[in-house]
Amino acid sequence: MDVTTLIIGAGPAGLAIGGTLRQRNLPFHMVEKSREIGHSWRHHYDRLHLHTTKEESHLPGAVFTNNYPRYIPRAQYVAYLDQYAHHFDLNPELGVEINAIQRQGERWLVTAAGGKQYNCQQVVVATGFNRQTVIPRWPGMDQFQNPITHSRHYQNGAPFKGQNVLLVGMGNTGAELAIDLHEHGARPFISIRGPVNIVPRDIFGQPTARTALLLSKLPARISDPIGTLLRTVTVGDLNRYGIPTPDMPPAAQLRELGQTPVIDVGTIKLLKQGAVKVLPAIQEFGESSVTFVNNETYPFDQVILATGYRSAVADFIPDHDGLLNEHGHPSDPIGTGRFAGLYFIGFDGYAIGGVLRSIRLEAPVIANQMAVSS
Repeated sequence: MDVTTLIIGAGPAGLAIGGTLRQRNLPFHMVEKSREIGHSWRHHYDRLHLHTTKEESHLPGAVFTNNYPRYIPRAQYVAYLDQYAHHFDLNPELGVEINAIQRQGERWLVTAAGGKQYNCQQVVVATGFNRQTVIPRWPGMDQFQNPITHSRHYQNGAPFKGQNVLLVGMGNTGAELAIDLHEHGARPFISIRGPVNIVPRDIFGQPTARTALLLSKLPARISDPIGTLLRTVTVGDLNRYGIPTPDMPPAAQLRELGQTPVIDVGTIKLLKQGAVKVLPAIQEFGESSVTFVNNETYPFDQVILATGYRSAVADFIPDHDGLLNEHGHPSDPIGTGRFAGLYFIGFDGYAIGGVLRSIRLEAPVIANQMAVSS
């Protein structure tokens, strides 16, 4: 199948570039491996709200109106994606999983799982950060008799009522699932490997993401100490609750390590109340218990791995030398040299303001380059 531009993925990133190209009357074909647009968003946990404000989270050409709350809930965001696709007449070919993207002369040959091929002038990869779950291994894990699942499969805390539940990892997902489990009558524990940078969702009534954007306009030697001061004033010292204070300021952690600070929406309050307990790194599993590096052992009915994802772009771009950064993500949204004609959107999760904001900013830049190149 000959295609001028192939967009791979129909989540927010794919829809954003599709909507932008549609507004410019540039031809494209979109494919999506699932049977629905916005698949990941439809299956995130029920409690999820955006951590960035609606002003920073909309897609190109469709701002959120005044009737939307500041932090949009998952279900409402999914409805917005549906409306966006309808408005811009985005109708992806569903159930198409891409296995390989390979250079073929001046064009790109894209091969799907069923063998179907797309001969493309340009390809936009919009498969996202969450393509593949990260599942760590520990000694004794196979002998643990109770369920171990990844947070991707978590919907809400109702099935866990009355249970001891271990959350492994305290990123934004782990921190928020602890709240949800508590609210549904479970007893949540969180295992962490080291210091955790935590900031409140709002600082003195203002969204933290907005404050971070303002601070990012200053030199790091000025903004980082301010960020540390704000963290100290709003979060304080959590060592007594099992969370060491990081030496690195929140913005520096994002900038240098690609690690997003935890946006607190209530976990700290539960820690201080004793409703959530933080434990150190896992040492080994028993049949129905887990032992930690401090030699304490606790029984658990369930273990949930909030251990993140990887984009796994290298899995379907065999010749990727020089394309990816140290995190395994595309280092630039616009391919150059032997990667000319290859574009990436939605992989800049390290930008201040969040990935949805970066998607909105990247889409017109990519579309401009595509218009010049086609």
